[in-house]
Amino acid sequence: MTSVMIVDDSVMMRSMIADIVRTDPAFEVVDRACNGCEALEKLRQSDCDIVLLDIEMPCMDGLEALRRMRLISGAKVIVVSSSTGIGSSSAIAARREGAIAVIPKPSGTVSMDIEARRGHEILRACRRAVGLSGMV
Repeated sequence: MTSVMIVDDSVMMRSMIADIVRTDPAFEVVDRACNGCEALEKLRQSDCDIVLLDIEMPCMDGLEALRRMRLISGAKVIVVSSSTGIGSSSAIAARREGAIAVIPKPSGTVSMDIEARRGHEILRACRRAVGLSGMV
């Protein structure tokens, strides 16, 4: 089973994204973090396969966390953020820093419609990250 960490400063978004991930039996949500600092600490202590990472967070934003994650972990990072619209400077920076996919939240920082509008994209990106084809 592929282990997933969700990093977002919104408790609601962490919960909604975890619900999306749990719909695919290939994945297990093993940890959650509310900012980049906490995520780095948890990555040092675990062997996570995928990190779903927000960009705009207190303490340490997602771009800085992504830079540091590459130094301490082989986890694949997928950015899920309201600040990463197609062609945005944040999306470009995230890809440059090593994110394997960038998925914009559909309706702002707390996107209550994320499952309906982006859930399939999140799962597809997770499956591609670890070499799984198709959807379950």
